[in-house]
Amino acid sequence: MRKLLFAAGALGAALLARRLLPGASLRGRVVLVTGGSRGLGLVLARELARKGARIAICARDERELQRAREDLRARGAEVLTVVCDVRVPGAAGRLVDSTVRHFGRLDVLINNAGIIQVGPAGTMSLADFQSVMGINFWGTVQVTLSALPHLRRSSLARIVNVTSIGGAVAIPHLLPYTCSKFAMIGFSEGLGAEVARDGICVTTVLPGMMRTGSFVNALFKGQREREVAWFSLGGALPLVSISAERAARRILRACELGERFVTLGLPAKVLRLVHALFPGLTVRALGLVDRFLPAPGGAGPEDPAEPGWQHREGLARSSLLNLGNRAARRNLEVPWADPEPA
Repeated sequence: MRKLLFAAGALGAALLARRLLPGASLRGRVVLVTGGSRGLGLVLARELARKGARIAICARDERELQRAREDLRARGAEVLTVVCDVRVPGAAGRLVDSTVRHFGRLDVLINNAGIIQVGPAGTMSLADFQSVMGINFWGTVQVTLSALPHLRRSSLARIVNVTSIGGAVAIPHLLPYTCSKFAMIGFSEGLGAEVARDGICVTTVLPGMMRTGSFVNALFKGQREREVAWFSLGGALPLVSISAERAARRILRACELGERFVTLGLPAKVLRLVHALFPGLTVRALGLVDRFLPAPGGAGPEDPAEPGWQHREGLARSSLLNLGNRAARRNLEVPWADPEPA
């Protein structure tokens, strides 16, 4: 009992310190956010604008970047947009060079770019794994290696890697995504240990489900309509997911304080703890969860993965998804619709 009280007291002190410590200011700092044209990346950029940071964002789609630029400039942000596919060798270097050439330096890198593919493992091809690894993992590595020389010259020097609870616990029907996030966490933690001597702080972020509206553009295989339904529901219900705005504030607070590891959302924290204590039991429990998910069938390994907005039927169009739908419009996940105000 004494040990439990001590642990509870230490936790309370840590939480209080997090609220009271001022942390480093991001005002005037140059921050590069990959995947910043929509979803969580855009919400992070908005919060950075509110804090007075100078922002560079990148994405593959020029039209999406233009919408994001207009959104951010309307909020008073100083923003640079760069069309970049982080999978392409050399593109990461040009992205970082463009940022430094425009602003004169780089203080913070937020690796947020990523894609997610949903469906049973039997529907995924080698190309599916390579595509997800290319953006989520190799994109992170390439941009980071290009940014390190510039970060070593910064008085702040932060790297924030947005991974996933799926990088700590393998969630069924997300296998390529899970593989990429496991790799990303290993890279993030290992890098953090080695660059600390250079004064660079690396923050590894493990979000659970977030209401970003990403289910609109997530890629699906298998029985697509049924896969879209369960995945959309998880990204919309308030008890299961956290708002993108809350997630962004917590991520940037961790960056300011120089925290090394952050898990977002109570369900993700509980799942990570249970897995750490009872890994075998957790795997067996997730095997039972898999039985309730859509069975293999439909689009297979030879078929392309398709975005969720093309396969929204039944439950995926119900009122249960109202919060997720609003988030999708607000965070520019729906390019053909006007943004919904916050």
